[in-house]
Amino acid sequence: MPRLADPARRVRAATTLVLALFLMVALKLVAIQVTDAKAYAAKGLADRLHEVPLVAPRGSIVDRVGAVLATTVEARYVYADPVDVKNPDHTAEQLYQVLGVPKSELLPKLKRHVRADGIEQRFVYLARGIDIAKGDRVAALNLSGIGVRRDERRMVPGNDLAANLIGFTNQDLTGLDGLESSYNDLLHGEDGKRTFEVGQEAANLGHEIPGGYHEEQPARPGSSLQLTIDRDLQYEVQRILATRMAEVKAIFGCAVVLDVKTGEVLAQASYPVFNAADPFSSTATDRGDCATGKPVDPGSVHKAIVIGAALQEGVITADSAIPVTTTVRKGDTTYSDTHWHEKNKMTVPGILAYSSNVGTIAIADRLGAQKLYEYQRRFGLGASTMEGLPGEAAGLVQPPKNWSGSSAGSIPIGMGVSVTPLQMTAAYAAIANDGVWVRPHLVKATIAPDGRVTPATAPPTRQVLSAANARSLTTMLEAVTTVPDATGLSAAVPGYRVAGKTGTGKVVKDGRYASGEVASFVGLAPADAPRYAIGVFAYTPGGNGGAVAGPAFKDMMTFTLAHFLVPPTGTKPPKFRVYP
Repeated sequence: MPRLADPARRVRAATTLVLALFLMVALKLVAIQVTDAKAYAAKGLADRLHEVPLVAPRGSIVDRVGAVLATTVEARYVYADPVDVKNPDHTAEQLYQVLGVPKSELLPKLKRHVRADGIEQRFVYLARGIDIAKGDRVAALNLSGIGVRRDERRMVPGNDLAANLIGFTNQDLTGLDGLESSYNDLLHGEDGKRTFEVGQEAANLGHEIPGGYHEEQPARPGSSLQLTIDRDLQYEVQRILATRMAEVKAIFGCAVVLDVKTGEVLAQASYPVFNAADPFSSTATDRGDCATGKPVDPGSVHKAIVIGAALQEGVITADSAIPVTTTVRKGDTTYSDTHWHEKNKMTVPGILAYSSNVGTIAIADRLGAQKLYEYQRRFGLGASTMEGLPGEAAGLVQPPKNWSGSSAGSIPIGMGVSVTPLQMTAAYAAIANDGVWVRPHLVKATIAPDGRVTPATAPPTRQVLSAANARSLTTMLEAVTTVPDATGLSAAVPGYRVAGKTGTGKVVKDGRYASGEVASFVGLAPADAPRYAIGVFAYTPGGNGGAVAGPAFKDMMTFTLAHFLVPPTGTKPPKFRVYP
């Protein structure tokens, strides 16, 4: 007969099991209430927190007298709290009708999803920088989980005015190109945010709980940037450049206007241009700055560097007579002149006026390769000017150890030398400034949100030529615009003395010279009391840019002198002899 179970033993076992279960529950409650209470509370609070960004007002970009070139205006942004969106498909359709944003783009943002940290997403942008009226239309739809708040939008009132300098921003007002990019940290400021607790019950779902958690980090506005650019001069230089470039179907071109004493860039124009208010309708090529981003072989405008160095080193004087043969051979290349010589000697002004290759090479032979290279560097060639724009090219000048057999002929006349138009214009400004090179710069001052103005640091300078030699060279450069049949007669400005030099260079593409030519004129006025240097460069596939650079310089300099109320000095240029 089987043994019956012991009832007392069964009761004891059951009692022990129940007590153990109660103990486990008690321990868990203690852990929740004492050990993990803060963590659970924090998680509950995190589920109820709503975070809204506070956009920092972006600083403006203004010209030298405060005229606005780029600024921000009030706009609206539309956002969603996906947790509160009741019908994503219907909501997307309604928003599409107002915003024009495709439903396929809106739906993933409207549906509930989690962030990378595993917390459910409670804020997502649907549109930025929209018009106030459009924002009001979205608000009027009264869609669950959709909100409209104050935003800012970048406005460029001049559209293409100085666009290649200013650059542009994205919808988040982050600079992507130009000064907007290189000075983004200064202009952008620091965004803030507002974090608050929202209700979980149907009565106050998505609304801030009065007396609940609330924290606000105010946005810090950005500072503004005051440029050295003169808006009216910039407009006129751009207009002249565009008109002249279109006449010869130029591929690209640029013009720079410098104050020779201060190094301030008063205008810097590129062709083609783009609309900075609608930048993505243009190509990246159109948005670049030609004066700093397009290195070229300068051609004969480089000859002033050779002659200035030779004067400074004492290997020639203003009265030197230079033997000029029909041709000269260097290495495997023969160099000749475009002007016929009446005699076998020329004056230095004559060499400049007729742009004699042979005469310039003869002077470079006296100077020596090492000295030429040193003066190229002193004049700022082969190094970024650090003007302020992103992506500025350095160009390239070769030390003598890298020269080939023909370099002694090509380099003095500006071939095999890579410079930017800004570098070459700054070199001529140094000649005009009694031989003192001043770093060209675009920024005049910064303006804090409270209006406090901080002038830019004074630009670095260096003495390249003595004042006497610089003035002598400036006078000799007047021969280019005054001697009969000289190369720069089309650049002469009626009533003013003009010094300058023509050039015909090349563009290197894929390691080889491209077809066509880069025609240029870089000049100074008034020549006997220089105030401004202007460089004009034009790349034309048909090689007819020479018909543009001189006349464009003339028009630009005429306007510049009138705009800044510079009267003629009343003196006449000297009478130059081409032959001694």
